[in-house]
Amino acid sequence: MEGAILILKELEKRGFKAYIVGGAVRDKLMGKIPQDVDILTTAPPGVVEEIGKRSQWKVKGVGRAFGVSLLILDGKPYEVAAARKESYGLDSHRPEKVEYTSNIKQDLSRRDFTINSMAMDTKGRILDPFNGRDDLEKGIIRAVGDPQERFREDALRSFRAVRFAAQLGFDIEDRTLAAIKTCRDRIAGLSVERVRDELIKILISTHVSKGLGTLVDTGLAGCICRCTENGVNREVGILPEILHLVDLPQSPRYHTLDGFRHTLAVVQNTPPDITLRTAALLHDIAKGLPGIRTRNKRGELSDPGHHRLGAEMAEDIMKRLKFPQHIARRVVWLVYNHMSLPEPRKKTVIRWLRKRAPQFKSQDEFSEAIRQLLILFRADIGGGMRDPDYSRLEESEVIMLDIIKTIPFYQEELHIKGERVAERLGAGPQVGRFLNSLLERIQSGQLSNTEKDLEDALDRKFYRSKIL
Repeated sequence: MEGAILILKELEKRGFKAYIVGGAVRDKLMGKIPQDVDILTTAPPGVVEEIGKRSQWKVKGVGRAFGVSLLILDGKPYEVAAARKESYGLDSHRPEKVEYTSNIKQDLSRRDFTINSMAMDTKGRILDPFNGRDDLEKGIIRAVGDPQERFREDALRSFRAVRFAAQLGFDIEDRTLAAIKTCRDRIAGLSVERVRDELIKILISTHVSKGLGTLVDTGLAGCICRCTENGVNREVGILPEILHLVDLPQSPRYHTLDGFRHTLAVVQNTPPDITLRTAALLHDIAKGLPGIRTRNKRGELSDPGHHRLGAEMAEDIMKRLKFPQHIARRVVWLVYNHMSLPEPRKKTVIRWLRKRAPQFKSQDEFSEAIRQLLILFRADIGGGMRDPDYSRLEESEVIMLDIIKTIPFYQEELHIKGERVAERLGAGPQVGRFLNSLLERIQSGQLSNTEKDLEDALDRKFYRSKIL
């Protein structure tokens, strides 16, 4: 905050009003250390940049069209925005017209929620025209002014409301919640990238199950947004696939929760990692669908093969929402494998690992995937199973992690190099074949991964090749 105070004082010296504003004020009042500190001032952008240069700060004009400058002090960036009023048109997120104003309250009135519409001066005094402090103490997300206007101005605010509820554990005030539902038509104008970014923030929030439940309750999960590719717009669904899980019955022999509440519990059981949380959200996405939902020999509800169809659906969802490819691939793998916990026997676990190792490029990548899958297994068991039993998981986990540490599944882990093999056998595909055979023999217990054993095996291979 020290850098922000310096900026405020410099602006005040020039006769302008200046405040720390928004989330930084909210966080400070909650006893948190603000991560991003934004500044509001009556000074126009040109003056802000001039002051920055005179003070020998680094200056960037990141949003001149909206009156925003970026000042960097000691490597820390501060967005400095000129007080303004806005009017919106067809665009569901960006204002059509921006006008500067000297009225700070007028600027605060255009902001989304009362808890984000407070300002603080250099002496720590709070300017709070919309009672944000009261809402902060009560744990309420309330739109500033008319919630219909706020959500029609900027449709992304609907997702922001859900995100703040998920991050802070707050409840969305009734009129604000109702306005989210009645303004859903504006969601269609949002870009898929902006929606995805809010979904990610919701997924890694402390109260993620609250956020996901609100996405469904408000109908936002079933909305469409806009994808632009090669200059062509098309409509894409946000998360309609999760809606059928609501109230979806599951076999009471194993489950105490319906499909959606089970999913929420599993997501909440995972750490705030976007890959794990997304995999948890989608792990049972295919349950209850035609061709999957059936009854077993006991006449109980069952969903055989839901992991396979679920992985296909997850791949489509991740591609549609433009998730990074490395996250998408891992999520699909986790969804596909979430039903495949091996029996806790060393040979069985080795076979299980051997089958999956070729799906990864390196031992580090493979180990990380296994670690994530074990977390997903545990979260799934704890997500409303009738008699949660972790014993098999714990036994398999001990065996699995020991095997990964001690038994190689990749040529790079062998205590012999391909160059050494090529010296004896000659360069060519036979080098890779020999290294792979070493891996298989070590995994089956015929060899140890020591330099001596592998050199001896190479010698035997060399002499056999000479005889033949």
